[in-house]
Amino acid sequence: MNITLRVDATPSAPALLLRPWGEADIGPLVEAFRDPALRRGARGPMESAEDVREWLEAQRSGWVTGERLGFAVQEDRPGPGGGALAGSVAIKRGDAGQESAEAGYWTAAHARGRGVAPRALEAVTRWAFESFRGDGLECVELLHQVDNPASCRVAEKAGYGFRRILPALPPSFPMPGHLHVRWAVDVV
Repeated sequence: MNITLRVDATPSAPALLLRPWGEADIGPLVEAFRDPALRRGARGPMESAEDVREWLEAQRSGWVTGERLGFAVQEDRPGPGGGALAGSVAIKRGDAGQESAEAGYWTAAHARGRGVAPRALEAVTRWAFESFRGDGLECVELLHQVDNPASCRVAEKAGYGFRRILPALPPSFPMPGHLHVRWAVDVV
């Protein structure tokens, strides 16, 4: 599947292009993961081109199985290269017919505070409901640790309501967290 989504520019931010990951993203991904804040939330190292190639293969595999539908988020600017890599957004699904999926994202340090994450999350959430509602998708969940208030703001801006506090589940979720939910009926 080769899905590309476009998010319109705002008065203060460029348009975004949500596209499949590719080999051209190796350098930008290594650079993005030099950021200590991004490294803290990473599930594995992204320090070398080889690390990134493994991650890119996992992204391709996720599309084949339908379990992880990940997009590179790129600023859509005119000129060579079209703009910088600004982040990532993904929908994680189980089997077809499940009524829930999970959203995940990260934003490169240079793009934080400019509305990239909520705009990309909103676009992918709408796309997921349009694409999978016929398969029974009714809600998309977003989880983050309590020490990440920026993710609370992103969730709220993208229409994900706070549901409840989740217990810690070390090692992958070492602190308590928040569960936010976006329902298909909220998408018009």
